[in-house]
Amino acid sequence: MKPFANTRPLQSQVANRLTSFLLSALMVISLGVVPQHRAAAAEIKLPILGDSTSGIVSKRQEHELGRTWLKAFRSRVQVHDDPLMQQYLEQLLYNLATYSDLEDPRLELVIVNNPSMNAFAVPGGIVGFHTGVFALAENEDQMVSVLAHELAHLSQRHFARRVDAQRASSMISLAGLLASLVLAATAGSDAGMAAITATQALAMDGQLRYSRSNEQEADRIGLQTMERANRDPGAAADMFETLLKASRYKGSRLPEFLLTHPVTEKRVADARGRAMVQAYRHYEINPEFYLMRARALVALAGNHQDSIKTFNAELRANTQNQDAARYGLALAYTKSGQFSKADAVLKTLLQKDPSQLSYRYAELELNIAQQDFNLALTKLDRLLRVSPNNYPLTSLKSEALWQAHRYEEASEVLTELSRMRPEDPMIWYRLAEVRGLAGNISGVHQARAEYFILVGAFDNAREQLVLAAKLVTADFKRSAIISQRLRDVMAMEDRIKKL
Repeated sequence: MKPFANTRPLQSQVANRLTSFLLSALMVISLGVVPQHRAAAAEIKLPILGDSTSGIVSKRQEHELGRTWLKAFRSRVQVHDDPLMQQYLEQLLYNLATYSDLEDPRLELVIVNNPSMNAFAVPGGIVGFHTGVFALAENEDQMVSVLAHELAHLSQRHFARRVDAQRASSMISLAGLLASLVLAATAGSDAGMAAITATQALAMDGQLRYSRSNEQEADRIGLQTMERANRDPGAAADMFETLLKASRYKGSRLPEFLLTHPVTEKRVADARGRAMVQAYRHYEINPEFYLMRARALVALAGNHQDSIKTFNAELRANTQNQDAARYGLALAYTKSGQFSKADAVLKTLLQKDPSQLSYRYAELELNIAQQDFNLALTKLDRLLRVSPNNYPLTSLKSEALWQAHRYEEASEVLTELSRMRPEDPMIWYRLAEVRGLAGNISGVHQARAEYFILVGAFDNAREQLVLAAKLVTADFKRSAIISQRLRDVMAMEDRIKKL
């Protein structure tokens, strides 16, 4: 997607102010002091939680903190925009959460397209996931073990408990956590590792993100969650062993997950021992995992020809997951513009399983890439009649309408999607673009405002709302809505300041 024509400078300003804040925070760590005026001057403030009299961080504070952190993260890191993968992982996460000890059901999943094996949990229900996890996990339960572990950190409120024990360093730890995760997600593994190591060593006396006891507890609680969810708890030990093998091959270049979640032979043995009770149960294999893994591998590949070679090699080697290899091959053919080959592969897959949504979705992506928008829209309408409000299909419909220059219709679909997923900044981003093409200028400003709110650029959000208000003075209802939204933005800022 192309950026807003006149918002790239604004985004850069927000990002630069945040970077300056983080660098100041990291410098403060080395000096051992926290200047409050520096934090107050930041575009996005990461508040100090708890003091010597307030006790443990409240759940409300945790939620507000998580959402503030997420705004800061989004202003620096481009999240992976794949509605099909997003829905798949969200369903896994939400299902796991119902079997966990998590009391607050409000979760937000952030996917980063990065080859590193990394996942993280931030207080307030934020779970981060790198697509590189797909490359290392051998089955769905291994990947689920990573999510279950992160949910355990959240349900046991490890961050709040650490802040209660080390209140004076809470802001330092949070600033360092944000800086290291941003670096790991954007600048590559080496920079992320260095930031994590340096920041945590200074802020936590050489310990990594959570204490050893926290990690042991997250292992135990995560395994309990998997058992309740009828998942193979032995997959956690398998995943640990896979990580250990990866670390041996890479020498000193450990995966980020191992830096924040140190894995030892004892930890593998403990996980294996806890899982022995369930060792002889049968666990179903979900073929959808392998399809999503293929999507992740195509997204990670820098060269689509390399993806084609990889999947063809898997097929020649008679891999157990033949359909997934064919699916990845079709995606790579589409990305490389080899449409006839992609079509042939997809027809084979659809003949075998015409109800598989991932195959249908890939076929629609192919139709849109071929600019056969009418065919794509006909198929989409048929599928949406069977599965109304389906997020990936609705998102794809907006894309087809947009590419077909049916901007008003695309705007209507995206407006409906924004009601379904109001916390998704990319939906507001697209809606602003489409409304501009449709000539709805006040609507452009409103959508941009919502986008800026979600990336923490409150000054820019207020500016957009003021511009929108000037264009709708004759419309009492819309004027009232915009005025209320302005008050909402100010209230958001006040809540952050009072944390």
